[in-house]
Amino acid sequence: MAVILQGNLFILTVAKLLEVKGGNREDEVVLFTESPVFYYKFDHPCFLFFLYKSLNLYELHTKHTYPESIAEEVKIALSHYPELAEVPIEFKFKSKIRKSTMQAQPEFWSFFCNKSNRKYKVLITTSFKIGDSIYYTKNIPSNVLIGWFGHELGHIMDYQDRSGLNLIGFGLGYLFSEKAMKRAERSADFFAVAHGMETYILATKNFILNEANFSEIYKRRMKRFYLSPEEIMILVKEREEQAKLSGQKG
Repeated sequence: MAVILQGNLFILTVAKLLEVKGGNREDEVVLFTESPVFYYKFDHPCFLFFLYKSLNLYELHTKHTYPESIAEEVKIALSHYPELAEVPIEFKFKSKIRKSTMQAQPEFWSFFCNKSNRKYKVLITTSFKIGDSIYYTKNIPSNVLIGWFGHELGHIMDYQDRSGLNLIGFGLGYLFSEKAMKRAERSADFFAVAHGMETYILATKNFILNEANFSEIYKRRMKRFYLSPEEIMILVKEREEQAKLSGQKG
């Protein structure tokens, strides 16, 4: 395996390790790629350490991973959350998610890590049924998907300052308490609106409540646990008034 520095990313390519006859040391090796792109000598122990560090650097520079089919929507949603630029988040499709179309959660080991070392994942159901029709998530209107992703990133913002123990309690509350679930979902909506995503959030709500043929049970759940369009517009107005006051003081 070769490590090639390009910009600020380390790119890994398949390579051969060949002994160098007549080298200064017996453990000296040559790194030679299948195509002659990269050729260098490393002392064997140093090479292994360099490779290990390079892999870590590569991981650090790929904070956000996502399927290509939803790349643009994910990027737009993330652009509204500069605080999450250095937070590792993986967006991944899953065949089925219990009672949901998307779900943001910490990786298991993150419960035992420092807040700064946590990793998160956003699970996305590959398809869902509306009436007699099957919808594939990747084919949902772009602005609706962006709103959905914005809401899930709002959950991650909510998780950020919680301790590991608090996160566990938060998760249990979400599973077993409607009051806790309502507080969590409304908080995620609030974060999204506070980050200027109200247009997308409203598009998502309109899609669920008015455009797509979702069941009445799902619509009632949406109305009961999430911010209403009217509440969102009140928040937007308050944000604009606050910005105006801050501008006058400045």
